[in-house]
Formats: sequence, C-alpha cells, structure tokens
Amino acid sequence: MQQFDSIIIGGGAAGLMCAAVAGQRGRRVAVLDHANKVGKKILMSGGGRCNFTNTFVEPDNFVSDNPHFCVSALSRYTPFDFIALVQSYDLAYHEKTLGQLFCDHKSKDILNILLAECEAGGVDIRTRCSVESVERLTGEGPVRFKLATSQGTFGCESLVIATGGPSIPTMGATGYGYQLAEQFGLALTERRASLVPYTLSGKRLELAQSLAGVSLPVRVSTDRQSFSEALLFTHRGLSGPAILQITNYWQPGEGVEIDFLPSESIGARILQWRESGEKAELKTLLARLLPKRFVQAWLAINPELEQIQAKPIAEMSKRDLAALEQAFHHWSCVPAGTEGYRTAEVTLGGVSTDEVSSKTFETKQVPGLYFIGEVLDVTGWLGGYNFQWAWASGWCAGQYV
Repeated sequence: MQQFDSIIIGGGAAGLMCAAVAGQRGRRVAVLDHANKVGKKILMSGGGRCNFTNTFVEPDNFVSDNPHFCVSALSRYTPFDFIALVQSYDLAYHEKTLGQLFCDHKSKDILNILLAECEAGGVDIRTRCSVESVERLTGEGPVRFKLATSQGTFGCESLVIATGGPSIPTMGATGYGYQLAEQFGLALTERRASLVPYTLSGKRLELAQSLAGVSLPVRVSTDRQSFSEALLFTHRGLSGPAILQITNYWQPGEGVEIDFLPSESIGARILQWRESGEKAELKTLLARLLPKRFVQAWLAINPELEQIQAKPIAEMSKRDLAALEQAFHHWSCVPAGTEGYRTAEVTLGGVSTDEVSSKTFETKQVPGLYFIGEVLDVTGWLGGYNFQWAWASGWCAGQYV
C-alpha cells in the first residue's frame, strides 16, 4: 500500500490549491486524477486566458441552500490573497470588466503557478489514475481510508474530494464526488447544469436562429434576481453573460423577462424624436439604438408593432407607445430548457453544506473526509467567482487535512 497523510481526488483548481497548502505544511500529499493531465478546466477557462478571480467577491455572489456557509472561507482567503500569489510569480494580468481578472497571456500560467506551489510542497501528482473504490478503515492507526486505483492501493489519514461536478464532460468531468458522498451517507441537494445557455422552441427558436450571432446589452430578470450584461442569439436559443448569469436563479419551466434597452426609455426617446421633428420611419430610428437585424426581426414578429413600424413618429398613439414599451422593455420568454452539462460552466447544487464544517471542510459524520470546491452546494456567478471559491475552500481545507 502506498501511504500518504492526505490524498486528494481531483486535480482541478480546488484540489491543487489544497494539495499545495497541505504539502507546504509538511504533510505527505498525493493528488489522484483520472484524466491525462490536471487542471483541464483551468486551461480552457476564460477563452484560454483564465478569469482567475474577481475583485468584488461577496457572499451574495454565491448560490446555496445555506447562503452563510461560504462566508468563513471567502473572508479567510480573499481575492487579494490569490492576487498576491499571482504577483509573486510576476504573472501579467488585467481587469476586463466588473472586477474580472484575466491572464494577459494564457490560462496555463495559472496552472503553472499551482503546479509550482505543489512542487514546493513535495506533492505527488498522479494522472491517469482512476479510483475504483474507497473504503473507510475502522481500526486504530494513521490510515483511515484505503483506495483501490488503477495504479495500485493507496492509504491515507485525510481524504479530500475535489472532483467538481459533471459540467463539461468532454474535460473528463463526472459525478463521482456525489457517489462518494452517498456512499458515506451524506445528503445531496438537487443538482442541475448552470451558467449555461438557454434553448428555445417553436417561433422563438426560429427568431433566435434568424438572429444567430447578434449580441446586444440587455437586462434579464427572474422574480429573484436580474443581470445587466450582453445577450447573444444562437442557433439553439439564447446565450451570453446575462443569460448564463440568470440560470443560477432560474427554475425549469419558469419565465424570464428581458429588457433590450436597459439604459434607455423607448417611450421617452420617441417623444424626444417627435419634439425634434424626426421624419424617419420607426425602424430606421430604432436602428440607431439597437442592431439593425434585431430591430427588423423584432418589429416583424410582434403583430401589434407590424401596424406601426412605418408610422410617422408624430402619429403614434399612447397605445402604440405602450406596445413598444412591452416589446422592447418587458419581453417575456419561457425557455424550453438549457444546453445541459455539455456546455455548462458549473453544476448548481451538490453535497449539502449541512454535512461539512465551514471552517475545516471536514464532514461532520466521517472524520478525515473532506469536500471542497464545486462538488459542494456552493455556486458562484460567472466572472471569476467559482475560481475564488475553489481557491478559498482549497486553502482553508489545506490547513487541516
């Protein structure tokens, strides 16, 4: 049996951070990952430049059945702690928008920092190592868990599950962490793909397909939350940051409301045009505010607008203005669904936080067993928040495993 103080299953952001911290405490640490290399999601994130954190991280940026669970870890390891680590390696980075920090060059720079930190802690990283079974040992001694793997048998005192969720299975993601939680009798919350594009059906799908590639700033809302960012029409439905963000707060079957002119009042603008004596048709004027393709399609699919799109501005009635207000500021849509785990950034839900210490990330029922990162029921917004959760939960657990 190959024996370690701590074994971490999963070589992603949280797992590597935890391994580096524990290793540098003097613990003998192994990371086991079934993929051919570690950090695959790090490498593909942020369009290849890794949106590694956000300077505006607050607990309110996270979704969980227990919204208070993340407070402790996020306060103990902040974005500025990770930024300090990045700066210690002279990594060049920049802020894009809304506090989002990206590498100037490539995502691999972040992975290389984590690997260097693991090397400094003497961490043994095993790739192509599939865990076949995990057994909890009840006898006395330092070995609490025995793992049968494709690379032999391992034993450890502390076992950390950092397997993430099943989002983006082409990267090797699976639901194995949930299976282990169930094996040890831990509760799971409902799980689904999130930070993911919507799919549409029927006439709405035809509309989206006709506008595929068109992007514009919007405000998208549910009863619980709203986001003002870009929307992108696709051949399957709706995408873009605004749409991905709202999926964290959306339940299947619910509608969303979209404001296509969040920084304007279409009614006030029309009155302004009227007062200035504009003679152009409505569709020509609206194309000054919105993409031309979008304006033409939007006026064409709304029956109430078809009658007024060629009307002179001066002849528009209050009813006409109300119809325009509804169509452009309050468009309601019930998505057919989402694109699912295939393209989802994260998995919403996971191992119940009631089962885990918010200080150490050790499970309350099983001494020596820890869960960190995305496998837990903590899901951040798009924009570096989920990486910050990985760094924070990994760092905190690394102090104790």
